[in-house]
Amino acid sequence: MRHDHLITSKQLSRADVELVLDRAAEIDREPGAVADRHADALLGLLFFEPSTRTKLSFETAMKRLGGDVVDMGAVESSSVTKGETLADTVRVVEGYADALVLRHPREGAATMASEFADVPVVNAGDGAGHHPSQTLLDLYTIRENAGLEGLTIGVVGDLKYGRTVHSLAYALAEFGAQQHFVSPESLRLPREVVYDLHQEGASIREHEELADVLPSLDVLYVTRIQRERFPDEAEYREVAGRYRIDAESLAAADDGLTVMHPLPRVDEIAPDVDDTDHAAYFQQAHNGVPVRMALLDLLLGDPDE
Repeated sequence: MRHDHLITSKQLSRADVELVLDRAAEIDREPGAVADRHADALLGLLFFEPSTRTKLSFETAMKRLGGDVVDMGAVESSSVTKGETLADTVRVVEGYADALVLRHPREGAATMASEFADVPVVNAGDGAGHHPSQTLLDLYTIRENAGLEGLTIGVVGDLKYGRTVHSLAYALAEFGAQQHFVSPESLRLPREVVYDLHQEGASIREHEELADVLPSLDVLYVTRIQRERFPDEAEYREVAGRYRIDAESLAAADDGLTVMHPLPRVDEIAPDVDDTDHAAYFQQAHNGVPVRMALLDLLLGDPDE
């Protein structure tokens, strides 16, 4: 890849994305072929926010490449509680590892961390900013189920604070997708993201009702209303539960519709969707391993060189 760090999906060209997805497909077909490829590599995990899928899949990916991880662990048990700055934490841990994965509640934290690191830094989520490795596994899942050419996708839920949405929107623009964003007025896509997408010539439309676009969609990407991002509890209560997908509501959708969700879900997708042919969100989560294996393999480079 052309980049030392992966901070935002805006860095990634279409060729970059296809390189990662094609590599992930190779690994998916024959995972044993890379079992010892990075046997001496260590991945540093710096998670300042809770994580299940992202943290575990990066750890699994590194171990399936033959390497291992060093984990900062819970913030409460680290030197952060003593006042250590993020810059100092990064400079210390990079001395133990060949690459770093950082999740942080502050938008822009990954960019700052990359300025102090001499090893690759992967942004695993910076507040309401970006989550580019999630975007790569989302694209991999979309390609497997619906293809990336001529795609019509609806993204519903928390578009204001949803970092997965921001990252995905930029990447889909590279593939010329028709993007429909469905949310309450208060949770619309940030205006700066809309401006950027228009500047790139992306095809985007905004809606408040899912029913207006559901029959035309190839993919429905559902997101959780993120209670932890709201500065005002009353504002959260106003929009919580506004969009709920169940098997009955999907009757109006095309038979081939793929339903995705970055997880965790709360009540925005009913359990009765799990058993339909539409559901792809658990497959999506599982795809995190081969995609992150491919990403790490490319960022770490050829171990024989």
